Amino acid sequence: MTLPDPRTPGEQATGTPQASGPRLTQVEGTLHALQVPIPYPMGYVTVLIDTASPVTLIDTALDTPEARQALEDGLHALGLHWESIERVIITHHHPDHYGLAGLIEERSGASVYMLDIDIARGEQYWHRWEEWLPGHTRHFLDHGVPPEKMASHDAESRKSRERVWPAVRVQPLHEGESVQLAGHDWQVLWLPGHADGHLGLWQPDLSLLIAADAVLPRISPNVGLYAYSRPDPLGDYLETLGKIEALNPARAVVGHYGPVMDGVAERARELAAHHAERLDLVRDTLRERPMNGYELSFVMFNRELSESSRRFAVAETLAHAEYLRLRGELGRRWDGQSWVYFK
Repeated sequence: MTLPDPRTPGEQATGTPQASGPRLTQVEGTLHALQVPIPYPMGYVTVLIDTASPVTLIDTALDTPEARQALEDGLHALGLHWESIERVIITHHHPDHYGLAGLIEERSGASVYMLDIDIARGEQYWHRWEEWLPGHTRHFLDHGVPPEKMASHDAESRKSRERVWPAVRVQPLHEGESVQLAGHDWQVLWLPGHADGHLGLWQPDLSLLIAADAVLPRISPNVGLYAYSRPDPLGDYLETLGKIEALNPARAVVGHYGPVMDGVAERARELAAHHAERLDLVRDTLRERPMNGYELSFVMFNRELSESSRRFAVAETLAHAEYLRLRGELGRRWDGQSWVYFK
């Protein structure tokens, strides 16, 4: 989930998507970006296809009939089919990036890779969903979401689970390792914040970053505190933005609204400034009166949202409040019903 951000940097693709048929963009040599439809506001997710051996997919989209067809059409346009895929690299476990991994593994025998941290944390969610779901519900209730606003949570979670076909055998990649892709060595990066185990790939000679959702044009990636996430996701994300700014890529392949953007370091600075403003808003608001996360989310996201989007807003609000609490700027107390933050 991503929440809107009014700042929009320059973005351009190195190549033109086809006017009709698959939304394909040549990124570099044998590396192509395919925009696959998803039933979320972003409209599409980027799936990268490297036609060189080992034929590789980076991310897979959701397991929906529309995504399957778009992926099949994109492969066909490149002279490939499902059985051609030899390797799948997943940037992070979110359903719009991981959903078809298990189907591809089954159909092609492809090896599936994720960052070791995501295998140990986020990927487990899809295997332990029934076990973990009550904890997710309790997390939002403890931060003030009214029980009636949680009524749709289980059904929405179940729908997401039905759109994910987890891989059976996921192999680890580690930060600092290199992988061969499109005739070049790419460095494996750990870019946490949007997801605990978010993976990036960096090619310094091309000055090209495969960033997925670590940095996006047009919108701010959701950085939320969830029941089983690391304790300081915003702190993690600000470090990620600093890392991206230091790399200063000429281009980045992004998960949504791309597929390729420039102005990457500038965008990282914009996103860091955006979160600094949000932190100031939390400080100023809690000087006036204490609030739980649900109440505070209406200050942070002062517009009408669906119940599902409001929960994402609460999670992002909590990431900002916990960032300040962990640094001694806020306190937190239990009022008998929810955790209340105070300045």
